[in-house]
Amino acid sequence: MPPPQLRTPLARAVVPVLGGMGVLTLLGLLTWGVAANIERTESLAPSVYEVGNVEPIADQIAENGPLLLPGLDTSSEKRNVVLNHVGDDPTQGWQVYFAYPEDRNEFCPVRQVRRTATFIDCEDRRVEVTKLAKPPGVFPLVQNAETISIDLTKANTEP
Repeated sequence: MPPPQLRTPLARAVVPVLGGMGVLTLLGLLTWGVAANIERTESLAPSVYEVGNVEPIADQIAENGPLLLPGLDTSSEKRNVVLNHVGDDPTQGWQVYFAYPEDRNEFCPVRQVRRTATFIDCEDRRVEVTKLAKPPGVFPLVQNAETISIDLTKANTEP
């Protein structure tokens, strides 16, 4: 028995459109179903940023001032982070700050005065490293007394 033929112009116009819409709907549902099962991956936003070996990094900070790490991803947006070290023991005394003053927000970035622990903010004020904003949920992490990392696991990006 031959397949039924669409005889009216209206049927010949509407049936293929409805069929196409049905196929697109199925593709959309399939895509949504696949995407809904994807878990967060660290390849997009690493939760721990490894800076390097504690001794050379501590020596570099002692000689040249804190490290300004631009564009560090804190899960939902990029922020500039400052890593500082105080004291003689390279396994202790690490501090992390956002690169803006504690009395301002991220729209007032600082730039470092070369080879010092002093920064200049958006209003040309001199700001010491200890007066920079402390990032909630971001911590320095010394692993095996060898490697310094910045732990972003519980980073809160709101200033």
